[in-house]
Amino acid sequence: MKVVLFCGGYGMRLREYSEQVPKPMATIGYRPILWHIMKYYAHYGHRDFILCLGWRADVIKSYFLQYEECLSNDFVMSDGGARIDPLSRDIQDWRVTFVDTGVKATIGERLRAVAPHLDGEETFLANYADGLTDLPLTRLTDFHRRRGGDATFLAVKPSQTFHCVDVDADGRVNSLRSVEASDVWINAGFFVLNRAVLEDIRPGEDLVVEPFRRLISRGALSALKHDGFFGCMDTFKEKQLLDQMYTRGSAPWQVWDRLQPAPPLTAPGSAAAAAPISLPDRSR
Repeated sequence: MKVVLFCGGYGMRLREYSEQVPKPMATIGYRPILWHIMKYYAHYGHRDFILCLGWRADVIKSYFLQYEECLSNDFVMSDGGARIDPLSRDIQDWRVTFVDTGVKATIGERLRAVAPHLDGEETFLANYADGLTDLPLTRLTDFHRRRGGDATFLAVKPSQTFHCVDVDADGRVNSLRSVEASDVWINAGFFVLNRAVLEDIRPGEDLVVEPFRRLISRGALSALKHDGFFGCMDTFKEKQLLDQMYTRGSAPWQVWDRLQPAPPLTAPGSAAAAAPISLPDRSR
């Protein structure tokens, strides 16, 4: 399946990291998070990528045009550096389509803009390009096929330290609990979409607002719950946490370096499957 990656937003909450680097190019170790995400999909056999570019598209294009294969792989240097023989490779079997989808476009508009590059694809993958997970991807794609709807996304528990508050009309707090302990699940931004979803997106709309509401109304939207690792680079603090995990050698999203046990699948219709799922607006 082709993989659509939304790389065109401003990433305002990460601007303290850099005013000139688009969020997908913020690094973890010596590679941008975009590379880590693409490496994840490639590990599961999905190597045909469509990058929806916008703000600072030149930075992303330049990175791949000047890609240094040996930075991520062992190699043999001989003839005083005149000859370099990589012992393994990263992207030689990747196909990457770069599409300028506009600086201020919504996610829905970006998806509509790359529709011609999805001809012949009944089902495709999509991602916000700022999140990482250890989920075995086949669990998500198989779940989508079994459910038979038009769209499926990965749902995870929020990791923020906010608290859910129940307040009555007089302002009295009746209950207080951390969001991690609540029954709230959030959209992690890993999507499996049928081509029919493109027909639900109207000009100016985002993906997870009006189009997803239409899918919900006809029972065509599903979510797979994942209790394993999920990390999002929304802020500089979250970037630092991902950097620390990488530096310690405990980067669970690097499934290409180790075997990851698959957590049990939540059966549709179970009590856990009935918990509410929120769809926050992560447009950028």
